[in-house]
Amino acid sequence: MERIIGTVARGLRLPIVKQGDNIVDMVVEAVINASRQGGYSIKDKDVVALTESIVARAQGNYASVDAIAKDIRNKFGDNTIGVIFPILSRNRFAVCLRGISRGARKIVLMLSYPSDEVGNHLVSLDDLDEKGVNPWTDVLTEQDFRRLFGDVRHTFTGINYVEYYKSIVEQCGTECEVIFSNQPKTILEYTKHVLACDIHSRFRTKRILKKLGAETVYGLDDILSAPVDGSGYNEQYGLLGSNKATEDTVKLFPRDGQKYVDEIQKKIAEKTGRTVEVMIYGDGAFKDPVGQIWELADPVVSPAYTAGLEGAPNEVKIKYLADNEFSHLKGDELRDVITRYIKDKAQDLKGSMVSQGTTPRRLTDLLGSLSDLVSGSGDKGTPVVYIQGYFDNYAE
Repeated sequence: MERIIGTVARGLRLPIVKQGDNIVDMVVEAVINASRQGGYSIKDKDVVALTESIVARAQGNYASVDAIAKDIRNKFGDNTIGVIFPILSRNRFAVCLRGISRGARKIVLMLSYPSDEVGNHLVSLDDLDEKGVNPWTDVLTEQDFRRLFGDVRHTFTGINYVEYYKSIVEQCGTECEVIFSNQPKTILEYTKHVLACDIHSRFRTKRILKKLGAETVYGLDDILSAPVDGSGYNEQYGLLGSNKATEDTVKLFPRDGQKYVDEIQKKIAEKTGRTVEVMIYGDGAFKDPVGQIWELADPVVSPAYTAGLEGAPNEVKIKYLADNEFSHLKGDELRDVITRYIKDKAQDLKGSMVSQGTTPRRLTDLLGSLSDLVSGSGDKGTPVVYIQGYFDNYAE
């Protein structure tokens, strides 16, 4: 019988992961038991994807707002701090802001508009057009913003993030001034000491500020890049990729991810004789069409993965072949000729007409996005995703 089923992604359940758990053994056991329960066999090039959260939880990679505050004081002293380009998120930034505020005397909070870098909107482009505001040149004070746009609330959460963030700062006994600008240089009119809170554009932001004479420049990736009083940390990403754990603690992005994925791959091979690929994933990279949120609030989709996941897909577009080269064929003859074409395709199709319309993204970004959608971010309880058939094609 001709094979019908292609790629399959299964969410796998684990016990609730706590600090000190052996996450490698837990994942290996879940993968093997799921295959037995589900009646399928483990194959070479299957993919095991585990959320960054369970790795960090097993590591105990947490930090308190007091640890954040101490690191902020160590780096900025008593200077007014320009906190610029944070994303609008209770889960991702609010607790971090509380820690930053505890370590500062005064904060100038500079928000990008009409949205943050991952698509959370303060206002719409239509609102800006109506009011005659140019977001690339116009700097707005908090009073300007309220006069122009009133009480603006997030589409999904209903939160007024301007009020919410300002209240967090002031509740810590710290003075707060809010401005709106998309140009890093704006903050230097208020202070020469800046904490860049953007994620994917952080290197450019820090470079611009240093070039223009800022005296102190750090990013969120520089805060808790080393432990403070025994706290969790991430030497590469600092506070980037962190999530709210409690009102006063954050869970950081996991450390040393490579040893976990390599060990899981090794143990599954020992138990099954099969070489699967393994990755740790966080947020996927895709855009919500209603809220316009880009989703990727982590610094990368996958902080660690086995060697077989390096690179990007090398695929031909079947519908292009069917509509062009082989448009005169149909049925079994069309199937057979396309099958042979795929088997004989070049090793690198970059720039080839026959590959147009295929997805030009890294494998880890594609697989991480798939895994994020399968596992969800709520109560599904499936922090491991098992993917089969992803590397198969029509000719197999």
